[in-house]
Amino acid sequence: MKKIKKKLPLDKYIDQALYDKRNGYYMKNITFDKYGDFITSPNISILFSEMIGLWIVMYWQKLGRPKKFNIIELGAGNGEMMFQIINILEKFIDVKNCLNFYIIEKSNFLKKVQKEKLKKSKIIWLDNISKLKSNNKCLFFGNEFLDAFSIKQFEKINNIWFEKYIYEYKNKRYFKNVKANIKKYIKVLGKEFSSNQNFIEFSPEQEKFIKNLSRYLKKNFGGVLLIDYGYVKSKMFNTLQSVKNHKKNNILLNKGNADITHLINFKLLKKIFLNNGLKVNGVISQGEFLKKMGIFERAEIISKNKLFNDKVKIYSRVKRITDIYGMGGQFKVIFASHKTINFNLGF
Repeated sequence: MKKIKKKLPLDKYIDQALYDKRNGYYMKNITFDKYGDFITSPNISILFSEMIGLWIVMYWQKLGRPKKFNIIELGAGNGEMMFQIINILEKFIDVKNCLNFYIIEKSNFLKKVQKEKLKKSKIIWLDNISKLKSNNKCLFFGNEFLDAFSIKQFEKINNIWFEKYIYEYKNKRYFKNVKANIKKYIKVLGKEFSSNQNFIEFSPEQEKFIKNLSRYLKKNFGGVLLIDYGYVKSKMFNTLQSVKNHKKNNILLNKGNADITHLINFKLLKKIFLNNGLKVNGVISQGEFLKKMGIFERAEIISKNKLFNDKVKIYSRVKRITDIYGMGGQFKVIFASHKTINFNLGF
């Protein structure tokens, strides 16, 4: 009989792989460009961040132009998105003097990268929401933030639920189903959502985070704009994936040296926000959101008097983040807020 050295539920394994203080993937030297394992929309085109910046200005105006307004990025990566957003907001004189900037980041390595990128800006870094004490009106935003949470997976076999574990024996890892009691997770999902599922993919940590975030937003008249890979169907399926050098990686290999992620079920995400007393103002594809915000019109403006090759670069990058068959369709955008806020720009 095999002697098992280690056995971990999937979410604990992912958490170790990504956030172990010494060997976690996000805790050490990673890059967000073509030389790293993946590239994000803000690092493809500055117009992505410009559109978010313009959206923030309009949102601030909708709130009645508060004299103190907090902007908080969730998981800022290499700092590129915040850098470009600040550049945009600096052009609006009536806005910039009202703003306080925060970044919530758990990776000390990424904090160093961000602080170098944003050294000319006044920003406060925090580890989690509980340390954000201000009572000002606010907006949280995050790009590819939710998919960095670890997930659990459950599968129904012969009407019995099993949880996916990872076992380790003689330095080799393999998946194993372990009989599970998922009543507490079904309670969160709701019977109407979970009753037709034979497979459940769920992040307890993500749900806990949203609960804390919602509590803060209800107290401080705030909203949250989130952009991530995802889908809007009710039926769940296995979306677990690992990436290394822009290619698929076996999740059981390269622990701590490859990204592990999953797709966000935006229908479930909307339900969780609603369950926590927020209003969901819209869910839409990234491509449609950016088009409604005027990204092509902006590309046309900045392309004037440019050389042909420079124009091609501008439009090819915009196409990459808006194409319905690429990132424009694969990514979704959701905006949730205090119930009294009616703001659906871009949706």
